[in-house]
Amino acid sequence: MSLDTVTLQCFLAVAETQSFTKAASRVGRTQSAISQQIAKLENLIEKQLINRGKELSLTPDGELFLSYAKRIYELHRESLDRFKTPELQGELRFGLPEDFASMMLSDILVEFSRLHPRVMLNVECDLTLNLIERFHQDEFDLILIKTNEKNQITEGVNVWNEPVEWVGKKELLPVLNDKSIIPLILSPTPCVYRGNVIESLNQHHLKWRLAFSSPSYAGKMAAVRAGLGITATQRSMIPNYLDRLDDYFLPSLKDIQVSLIKKEEANKAIESLEFFIMDKLKH
Repeated sequence: MSLDTVTLQCFLAVAETQSFTKAASRVGRTQSAISQQIAKLENLIEKQLINRGKELSLTPDGELFLSYAKRIYELHRESLDRFKTPELQGELRFGLPEDFASMMLSDILVEFSRLHPRVMLNVECDLTLNLIERFHQDEFDLILIKTNEKNQITEGVNVWNEPVEWVGKKELLPVLNDKSIIPLILSPTPCVYRGNVIESLNQHHLKWRLAFSSPSYAGKMAAVRAGLGITATQRSMIPNYLDRLDDYFLPSLKDIQVSLIKKEEANKAIESLEFFIMDKLKH
C-alpha cells in the first residue's frame, strides 16, 4: 500500500488548521472523511500522527512526517504544474508587503512566470493591514502577509514564524539608556512592525519619538544606516550593514507570523502560485 495525494492533502490540512472541521472545509470533504483518511495514514505508517484531545496537535512522529508530506505533495503539484496540459493560464492578482518583494519574492515570481508564461501575474505591494482589507474587497486573488500574533489569521496558511529584532548602526547612535527618548524609524500606520514596536515600548514605560517615517523598506534602512534612529525588522531581513541591538535595554518584540491567504474560489493558477511560494520560502 502506498501514499496517495488525497491522504497527504487531508493530513496537511489538519496539521495546518489544527482542526478536523476546518480541514474538511479546506479540502471540500466531510469531517468523517478527513478522520478516515488520517486513520488510514496512521495505519499505513504504523505511527500515531495526531493527538486527538481537547486541542488537536501533532505527535512527535506527526511533526516529523509533516516535513515529508509537504515535500511529497509539493513535488506532486510542481510536476503537474510543469507538465500537465492545458498549460496554466489567466490573470492572477497577488499582493505582498514591499519588504518581501525587495528581499525575497522578486526572483521567485520571475521563476514562476517563466514556468507559466500564459499566466498574467499582476503584483502590487502594500502594508499588511491594507492588503487584508483590499483582499476582502476582492482586489487580490492571493496575498502574502505578516502579523504579530500566532493564529491571528485563521483563514490563511502559515508559511513560517520568525523573531523580530531591534536594529541600528551602533557607531552612529547617541548614547541610549532607559531614560532616553528613543528615536524610531518606522513605516506609517497601519504597519505591523510599527504597532509591535510602539506597544512594546509603551508597556515598558519607555519614551520614544518618531525620527523618520517611510513606507519603503529601503528608505527606512537607509535612515537607520545614517544613524537617524533605530527600527525593528524580522531576523532574516536584517541587512549586513546594520547591527542587532541585543545588548541594549530594549524590550523583546512579538514574533512575526507569515501567512498566505487565497480566495475561496481559487483556480489552478492561484493554487499553483500558493504552493510554489510555500515551497520556495519554507524555513
